[in-house]
Amino acid sequence: MPKLRGEAFWRETLRSAHYVVAPMVDQSELAWRLLSRRHGAQLCYTPMLHAQVFLRDANYRRENLYGEACPEDRPLIVQFCANDPEVFVQAALLAQDYCDAIDLNLGCPQMIAKRGHYGAFLQEEWDLLQRMILLANEKLSVPITCKIRVFPDIDKTVKYAQMLEKAGCQLLTVHGRTKEQKGPLAGVASWEHIQAVRKAVNIPVFANGNIQCLSDVEECIRKTGVHGVMSAEGNLHNPALFEGRNPLVWEMAEEYLEIVRKYPCPLSYVRAHLFKLWHHTLQVHQHLREELAKVKTLEGIVDVNRELKLRCQEEIANQKEGEKPKEGLPFFHWICQPYIRPGPKERCRENGDSGTEKGVRGKRALEEEEDGNSELLSKNKQKKKLRNPNKSFDPSLKPKYAKCDQCGNPKGNKCVFNMCRGCCKKRAFKETADCPGHGLLFKTKYEKSLSWQHSQRGIQTPEISQRGDAEVGETAVLKEAGDS
Repeated sequence: MPKLRGEAFWRETLRSAHYVVAPMVDQSELAWRLLSRRHGAQLCYTPMLHAQVFLRDANYRRENLYGEACPEDRPLIVQFCANDPEVFVQAALLAQDYCDAIDLNLGCPQMIAKRGHYGAFLQEEWDLLQRMILLANEKLSVPITCKIRVFPDIDKTVKYAQMLEKAGCQLLTVHGRTKEQKGPLAGVASWEHIQAVRKAVNIPVFANGNIQCLSDVEECIRKTGVHGVMSAEGNLHNPALFEGRNPLVWEMAEEYLEIVRKYPCPLSYVRAHLFKLWHHTLQVHQHLREELAKVKTLEGIVDVNRELKLRCQEEIANQKEGEKPKEGLPFFHWICQPYIRPGPKERCRENGDSGTEKGVRGKRALEEEEDGNSELLSKNKQKKKLRNPNKSFDPSLKPKYAKCDQCGNPKGNKCVFNMCRGCCKKRAFKETADCPGHGLLFKTKYEKSLSWQHSQRGIQTPEISQRGDAEVGETAVLKEAGDS
């Protein structure tokens, strides 16, 4: 049976999906996909998988795709990051029997994608992308799709989308932000770019960006004309987003934990999901945030979740009539709701900084981190403090080190040259000297080498003498035989 393409692929294979859960690294695992499907999601993506690792590592394949068969986890699209056509296609061939389409990640803007040369950092390499998609379209039995970010220029974005369609892409997801728009600088996604792409191509288009609730989904479809809408952050904070509901957080958390018991995943994934679900509550109960961060077992996470539930129920019982949510939230903190990521200036204010003109947070003053006030310590120092409560970060208590005569780094206490190890090694090598303080024995080793060479000469000399005497004796014998 020939594989379906374009609109037919979206209608029949993807069942005209409008509500889509995005591919999220370590966050769109099977258990979370099943929870999302129970609450309105019609299509899910796997987490982004690394094509090269998927190709060479059987354990990676089993952990991410070859686990327990789960018929309700369909339709499903497997997403890969890759920058080599052959590697991408070989990995996709190993995955195609477990999914309904293969997606090429061209949207990841993170530093790891820059170092690995994949994701949004391939968006200028159109020849390479054409070869990857052409080969995949030719070799795979399932359709090839792409997820992209936009260029600042709408016309270039449209040409980019048309190039991918021409190469064989059967469905396009457009995240309406550039690769520079991430973290505190994310800003608002451009639905104008998405609308322009939708009008310019003949394949189905999904929109991604600015989705916090069901009304956003409906408005995006109305304004852009896309076939479906994809959510990442909105889905993580409220897995019932596509149902148009804002349930109690503990209801979603308990349901998710029950699914995890049946379909286990790494504890780090579970912890990360609960941090998202309980985000607003954990700002109120900070000590439980620390408990959730430290717990080492699934049962421990269940216990923390139960404690959070009890605290919230106590607050509800003691709630005064007419009381409104605090911190400007639309709902009370124990209800699933959007999290609006603060921009740079807001982040500075949240951390008690005035910030610079560009809104970049300045360094924490040393006097703020004096011992005894753990709230002012950096997160890294707070973790060290948890491991060792007696640890002090008071700079006045730190030992003072004598400096290297050469470079200013701390010198070795027993260095014969009053230097750090690096400078000492260079000088000792240059002068063929020893520094016992740093364990450098260039002079000693040189003298041992000379001694060994002399001993070898002494062994060789008698052998030469004996060999010479033997040759003389042999000559005499031969002479006598000749005379006779």
